[in-house]
Amino acid sequence: MTPPTDSPASKKERREAAREKARVTREAEARRRRRNKWLLQGGLVVGIVAVLAIVALVITQSIKPAGPGPANMASDGLVLEGSNGAVTAVPSGALAADATPTPAPSASGDVPSIVVYLDYMCPFCGQFDTTNAQQLEEAVSSGAATLAIHPIGFLDNASQGSRYSTRAANAFACVANHEPDKALDVNTALFAQQPEENTRGLTNDELVTLVQGAGATDDQIPSCIKAGDFEDWVASATQRALNDPIPNSSLDKLASTPLVLVNGQQYQGSLTDASTFAQFVAEVQNGAPTGDTSTGDTEGSTATPTP
Repeated sequence: MTPPTDSPASKKERREAAREKARVTREAEARRRRRNKWLLQGGLVVGIVAVLAIVALVITQSIKPAGPGPANMASDGLVLEGSNGAVTAVPSGALAADATPTPAPSASGDVPSIVVYLDYMCPFCGQFDTTNAQQLEEAVSSGAATLAIHPIGFLDNASQGSRYSTRAANAFACVANHEPDKALDVNTALFAQQPEENTRGLTNDELVTLVQGAGATDDQIPSCIKAGDFEDWVASATQRALNDPIPNSSLDKLASTPLVLVNGQQYQGSLTDASTFAQFVAEVQNGAPTGDTSTGDTEGSTATPTP
């Protein structure tokens, strides 16, 4: 039996159906391409906006003025005095952003003024403090001397990128601002747990624990340390110390740490013999020639500071 052949009408219907299917496919492909193009353009716009936002943030952060310094450190240092066995901070206002510090008064009368510029990563600073911490605390608490502590970020390049010097100085500044009478204990604790050079040092959480363990428990201190509230001030104070004359002395700038001054006279003796420093203080106080008390272990930390 011979199968029926397609009629002209059925062939035409199939051709029309094929054309319609091809048209639908072409339109779907065109829509897909337009959609992808829009998505690509939109993604590029979002990416460009994000990049511009990041650039704007970086520029804003780099040109924003430095924040104010901590209260009680208008001289770039915290001055401590005492009586009857208690150490108290001499109050002062906060140093305004980019303002010139007001030098602490020079020594007068029978009470010598001891000034220490230090970096909490500096091993020689650690030697001086651990050697003399007890006699300094006794001298200040009894009213026999005043002590001014100037923390700086001189050795940020010796902490594997963690900027430990600046962060530790900021921690001290947070205590000076919020609970200044505990600052000497915190200073002692920072050196008691001093990290070695070329290590990352303590984290901010560990600094909070250290500060609280030293007795500074004000509830604003932890956030101040973690947020780095006074890190801009540390940078400014460091640059002032490295470039400007040291107040109440004949020194034109800080060359190494620790810098220890007694009534403006630089101590260059032993960092590991407490009696040598005590003798120097007594000689300065009495107006006697201090002589050369150097014993060969006075080398300061001279690592180039990170800008």
